[in-house]
Amino acid sequence: MAWLSNPLAKLLRRCWITGSSLFTLCYLAVTLLPIDAWYARLLSGSWDYGQEGTLIVLAANSQPDGLVGSTSYWRALYAVRAWRAGHFQHILVSGGSVVKGESPLASAVAEFLIGESVPREAIWLEEQSRTTHEQAVYTARLLANVAGKKTLLTSDQHMFRAKRAFERQGLEVSAMPVPDTLKRCNNPIERFQLAYGLAVESIKIVYYKARGWI
Repeated sequence: MAWLSNPLAKLLRRCWITGSSLFTLCYLAVTLLPIDAWYARLLSGSWDYGQEGTLIVLAANSQPDGLVGSTSYWRALYAVRAWRAGHFQHILVSGGSVVKGESPLASAVAEFLIGESVPREAIWLEEQSRTTHEQAVYTARLLANVAGKKTLLTSDQHMFRAKRAFERQGLEVSAMPVPDTLKRCNNPIERFQLAYGLAVESIKIVYYKARGWI
């Protein structure tokens, strides 16, 4: 066909072939190699959580019916395990309403914790924040006069940015990363999606650094 001899058409075809080949190579590399697990471990840092004080749980998402979303569920589940082990005296759950009119994320996580026998009086809520930066700002204010150690619980890939955001607000926290990405990496089908999430998290780290939030 005549259009195939057009220089522009040839260039577009070459770009398409090159792009498709690169995508395929990236897909195979991410699926077959432990890249996701390596990077998630790098972002999660050391497991240096304390044995007492206040556990800070960062809520992430919720279902339309007000129940906890998948990411919040795993964080809440590990918070329950830490509580049952007798490590902490209080749990502060941080997370406001992502969509106007919806219940705060923190309340959904709190209801889950109460349903798992965590005493209601042991749970504190921060329900104003909508971003990790705001979670750090508002939580630091709430805990400014609270004595004792503070431990931050969030997903492994989120810990690098979150811990530094809290410390930027003057709140020293130990890290308790939930092995969210690390567990899901065991399923090769999920690895490409996880790689996308890790790439987005990397962009957020750069953005937070540029804004002086970490």
